Amino acid sequence: MLAGTCCVLPDRAEAGRSAIPRGAELGRRGMRPSAIIRGCWQLSGGHGGERSSDRTRGLEAVSDLKDFAKNGIDTFDTGPEACGYGPSEEIIGQYMGERKEDVQVYTKMCCVGREMYDMNRDWVKRDVIRHRNRLKVDKLDLVQLYWNDYEAKDYVSTVLYLMDEREKGKVGEVGVTNFDVPRLEKMVDAGAEIVSNQIQYSLLDRRPELRMNEFCRTTGMKLLPYGVVAGGFLSDRYLRMSANRVKLDTNSKRKYASVLNQVGSYDWLQELLYALREVGDKYDQSIANVASRWVLQKDTVGAIIVGARNPRHIDDHQKVFNFELQEDDLNYIQEILDKGKLPKGDCYAWERGLGPF
Repeated sequence: MLAGTCCVLPDRAEAGRSAIPRGAELGRRGMRPSAIIRGCWQLSGGHGGERSSDRTRGLEAVSDLKDFAKNGIDTFDTGPEACGYGPSEEIIGQYMGERKEDVQVYTKMCCVGREMYDMNRDWVKRDVIRHRNRLKVDKLDLVQLYWNDYEAKDYVSTVLYLMDEREKGKVGEVGVTNFDVPRLEKMVDAGAEIVSNQIQYSLLDRRPELRMNEFCRTTGMKLLPYGVVAGGFLSDRYLRMSANRVKLDTNSKRKYASVLNQVGSYDWLQELLYALREVGDKYDQSIANVASRWVLQKDTVGAIIVGARNPRHIDDHQKVFNFELQEDDLNYIQEILDKGKLPKGDCYAWERGLGPF
């Protein structure tokens, strides 16, 4: 295994499939997600896309959670409406009320309104209770703090209040999402034990390589990257597809189309897809798996988050752990990346309007 891979490759494989291994340990209490986490932003209501493949609503969505868990993707990432997740928590809560599988659910504390300017311990306590009730659990496995306005400085006290809830047994571990390095440094300096930062990290978004990765190596914090296949743009579906045929019919596609505009042209994306297809042919892997493997092999990554509208890609997800990218593969991919625009900003600064991509 190459140095830095977040998980060990499983020994057993059948008919080209393998079990999903565990990701890296988050914190010091033994919590390890599945190396692929099922992202549940797609359950928010804005990701239906083609009706024939849409299973993001109702009983179909609940049933799919069971399919993912049975096939080794037994960690789910969600959040409240304030972070754009719609009824995602309720759907997972319905599953949790009747489940038989052993799963982990990671959610978010989203501070986006007046509470940022008048934060207190009771607000955090009530929010934790609300998530527990919606998810139908006694303890939240991981709570990830999102903070919308850095000018409101109470993100430091808020993460410390979350640590208090951890000590009471109401929260397993404390993480954050979409924080940059300067703010993380303030929280860590105040004594916060932050086990993870959920951020965008992919072949299209390499901003974590500017500062975030080194911060993680210093502190032991792990990254939980989303956007790994850029809403599907890093897949065989878009290889050789002309730009005028691309339909931006989901929130995810619209989001990652804007990311692509920051880093390269559609022609550059095609060149990257051709290279990924060539690497994939060496290992009998899809383009999406090559893109996922590129992120998984980063030493700072604890697990990757892959959003899904349905379970049809589970078999392909399992194949991610049948191969490793070698140095010549990584060098070849890097040659194409170097033809695009280099990132300049810290993680999520561009989305906040605080700097360049």
